[in-house]
Amino acid sequence: MTLTIGLILVALLLLALMGLHVLWTTYRARQARRRADADAAAAAAAATTLQGEVDPASLGGVQASVLWKSEPPRPQPLRRAPRIDALIDAIATLTPESPVSGDLILQHLSLVRRAGNKPLYVEGYHAQTDAWEVPSAGRRYTEVQVAVQLANRHGPLNEIDFAEFTQKAESLGEALRALVDLPDMIEAVNRARELDAFCSHNDVKLVVYLCPAVGSWSLETVQACAQRHGFVPSTIAGRMVLMSMEEDAPPVLVLSFDAQAALADDPGEAVLQHIALSLDVPQSPPEAEPFATWYLCARRLAEDLGAKVLDDQGDPLGLQAFESIGATLQTLYLELARHELAAGSAAARRLFS
Repeated sequence: MTLTIGLILVALLLLALMGLHVLWTTYRARQARRRADADAAAAAAAATTLQGEVDPASLGGVQASVLWKSEPPRPQPLRRAPRIDALIDAIATLTPESPVSGDLILQHLSLVRRAGNKPLYVEGYHAQTDAWEVPSAGRRYTEVQVAVQLANRHGPLNEIDFAEFTQKAESLGEALRALVDLPDMIEAVNRARELDAFCSHNDVKLVVYLCPAVGSWSLETVQACAQRHGFVPSTIAGRMVLMSMEEDAPPVLVLSFDAQAALADDPGEAVLQHIALSLDVPQSPPEAEPFATWYLCARRLAEDLGAKVLDDQGDPLGLQAFESIGATLQTLYLELARHELAAGSAAARRLFS
């Protein structure tokens, strides 16, 4: 009898434990669903539109966060070093018989500049720092990587480009007496096409045109006005740029005008019928507030020059049109960040180049 009662008690205890397990599992599932719902709501809130009542020119400064109903999406940390990124590169690994000097690698870098119109990159693994780095004199490396960029604004890496890349990687391997491990061509080309499709779908440049309300402008008038607003001459004729505060970053804005007028012997006699102000969206991190800078510069240049603000169809652009552009821009920022290609990151700048 005692044994039977004991068995019954054990059975009841097991049933109780099973019930607790079911309750715990159900609780965790509900919590997971709540977290997923909260994340979805946050993402929807981040994609809200601009406030129509706010005029950016009244802010007294470039503060894009004031323009948004929610905070602009934060870009991922900038990828500075190493330069090679498995997300956008096909990588060959070179393993030398013994550690190779940075001096020797530097002597042979001329072998690996480009494959077609795609840049090549070389890095060495420095055992003492346990890091990949750009080869430098006086250092020794136990491994070397050669990478080719899979896509850029010129299109995807193709089979011919890949063959040139492998030939150059093998030549460098021979010079370094290294065993070369090459990536698979079919996989690399397929990834290149996928990246190119993504790049084409998300490659956005915002351009606004300023035209004189009456007559035309002299080149000197436009240049002097642009300089007052922080633009400096570019190395390319017919362009002035607003430089970024970030070191070695591309310009925030580009002001373009007739190159022939810019090359005129007498700038005082050169006239302009329109100028264009552009923002390369994937090149600038949203936290730097480039959209507000673009809008404010367009407005202030228009006021100083007595200009009409037009789109590429010649239609006037008012505040409502800029609000619509800003709302679309938030969605683009989120899409880029979701694919680990946040606007302004090193990977995005390379892909959209």
